[in-house]
Amino acid sequence: AGWFRRFLHKPKPSSVGSLKSSHSASSSLSSSSSSSAKSSSSSPGGSLATSSIPLSRVPAPDISASDSPRWDKTYDVCICHSEEDLELVEELVSYLEGQPESFRCFLQLRDAAAGSAVVTELCDAVQNSHCWVMLITPGFLRDPWCRYQMHQALAEAPMANGRTIPVLKDVDRKDYPRELRNIYYIYMALKEKSFKQIRDTVMRYLQELCRSSTKSME
Repeated sequence: AGWFRRFLHKPKPSSVGSLKSSHSASSSLSSSSSSSAKSSSSSPGGSLATSSIPLSRVPAPDISASDSPRWDKTYDVCICHSEEDLELVEELVSYLEGQPESFRCFLQLRDAAAGSAVVTELCDAVQNSHCWVMLITPGFLRDPWCRYQMHQALAEAPMANGRTIPVLKDVDRKDYPRELRNIYYIYMALKEKSFKQIRDTVMRYLQELCRSSTKSME
């Protein structure tokens, strides 16, 4: 009777095995989840890094391609300036034309046709150029021809879409022409920095022109 009672109370080997295996499975699961929780807490950005999709950089259009709309006009930049600032303007033109893109600049005293009317040349320069740099100095403000060319440029592109580029030098902000008040200007303190800003602005406009042309073709 004693051995029979012990036999009845003795657990079955299969039950013990299943209990042990379920216990070890649950413990391994909890340890694995706790270790995963630890690892995620130790590197909070890890899950974001693995799930984030890298953004592909859109390549800049080639403004020098043979089919670029850049070639629809004779010049990339027309420099509007007074004769008093000719030396500075020649430096700017030399800088722009010496860039890898070889920007084509209209310089009045160099490129205007001899014998032609001043009004005609100024209007043609504006119409045949993508961008217009207005070098606003005390001499510019005194020169009626500079004002005339500025008005022609504003009439050509009244919405200020990046084509008119005012550059202030030795001029107080209160003397900034009212006609240009809705356009951001470049203040020339350091010549080299300002030249680069002008170059970047022209480049940005030409690239956007190429993008727009490509979209319209599609």
